[in-house]
Amino acid sequence: MNNSSITKKEIKKELDKLIEIRNEFYNYLDKNIPKDEKGIYKLDGVKLEAKDVYNNFFKLDYQARKLRAILVQIYDLKAE
Repeated sequence: MNNSSITKKEIKKELDKLIEIRNEFYNYLDKNIPKDEKGIYKLDGVKLEAKDVYNNFFKLDYQARKLRAILVQIYDLKAE
């Protein structure tokens, strides 16, 4: 992949996917963790399936890393 092969449309598509996955992750949390009257998650006593949390987080992390690689290449950034 070089700078000229990546279009703004493709980057927007990847950003939209990141936002969609992020929303899915928050929806998972909203369904499984109660909130107080201020909308803050009440974590005391909450039991979540580690596999479900991991799977949701992994999708989010994977998409962020995918987008990061694109941006590092386009802007010739030093990847750390």
